[in-house]
Amino acid sequence: MLKRSFVSQVAVAITVFAALVFTSCEKSPGEGGNATITGSVWVRNYNSTYTSLISEYAGAKEDVYIVYGENVGYDDKVETDYQGYYRFNYLRPGKYTIYVFSEDSTLTSPDGNIAIVKEVEITESDQVLAVPQIIIYN
Repeated sequence: MLKRSFVSQVAVAITVFAALVFTSCEKSPGEGGNATITGSVWVRNYNSTYTSLISEYAGAKEDVYIVYGENVGYDDKVETDYQGYYRFNYLRPGKYTIYVFSEDSTLTSPDGNIAIVKEVEITESDQVLAVPQIIIYN
């Protein structure tokens, strides 16, 4: 009886250990891979009532944020270059959220700003994923 109980306990322990090993090998979205997300920011400058477009230009020195998977808050931030381009390197496959803050052209946000959000997914380990251009208002 004691032998059978010991064998059962060892079998359960091996099963639990194997389950932990296999689930811990699964990598979640984030840094540590070979994929890249790239994109650009474009600025439309309007008058104060957003009825007349004054100018348009590449969004230089704009902060671009990335969220890995379902995380809360941003995981990394980069600044666009002088042509409005940004890049997040060394990412693993998974879902990502990219966002940039913009003035609210609908004039409904209490603080006057909103986030322009793009959700993307890296499906291959060495993928270079181009996000559609993000247009913000100023």
